[in-house]
Amino acid sequence: LGVVTLATRAPWPGSLSEAGHIAVAGLMTHATYLCGVLLAIERKLPLGFVALIAGLQPVLTAIFANLFLHERLTARQWLGLALGFAGVVLVVLSKFTLGIVNLPALVCAGVALLGITGGTLYQKRFCSHMDLRTGGVIQFSATGIVLAALALLLETREVQWTGQFIFALFWLAVVLSIGAISLLYLMIRRGAASKVASLFFLTPSVTAVMAYLLFDESLNALAVAGLLVTAVGVALVMRNR
Repeated sequence: LGVVTLATRAPWPGSLSEAGHIAVAGLMTHATYLCGVLLAIERKLPLGFVALIAGLQPVLTAIFANLFLHERLTARQWLGLALGFAGVVLVVLSKFTLGIVNLPALVCAGVALLGITGGTLYQKRFCSHMDLRTGGVIQFSATGIVLAALALLLETREVQWTGQFIFALFWLAVVLSIGAISLLYLMIRRGAASKVASLFFLTPSVTAVMAYLLFDESLNALAVAGLLVTAVGVALVMRNR
């Protein structure tokens, strides 16, 4: 991104204050959310629990956006949020296994939930119009500094350069952090935070369909019902009058 920024002469923030806001939003979205999810999985939290906790994000975003950004949702949109979460529950139940549930893993997932919720609202409030190129440089640099310090304190820093690791690293860095998060920021810039957040309800459903198409996993009636309920809920939230 730094090379792209220099090559395209992208504009930098006009003040240190603006750059600081961009860095804070990045720390919540990239460091807190993504690392919280990965730590929860690493600590063996069942993916069903991870999906359920992440499924609360649109509801929390709507509540806080109502309080702090004065985004008013209609009764139809609140119904859509309720249906969206109900659909997530159905999809998760279709593949739910209890597994090992421990407090540290739950805390990591909860911190991730607060990170993406806070990051979405902060981005909308303070830096929704940032340039995605220079803003990305600031956010990734701030995140890199914090995580490098944590790695020095808490980890061995030994890396096994397997093909799977390189692919996962590429996917996390390029497809997710640059691609998906940039699309999220563009949607936040153009729409209400609560409406954008409702799209997160679709993640478990899309994952179930992809697993069915790519890995021959079952797609039972409960999962299909959850997919349909979620789609109706998101449509109610997103649809204009």
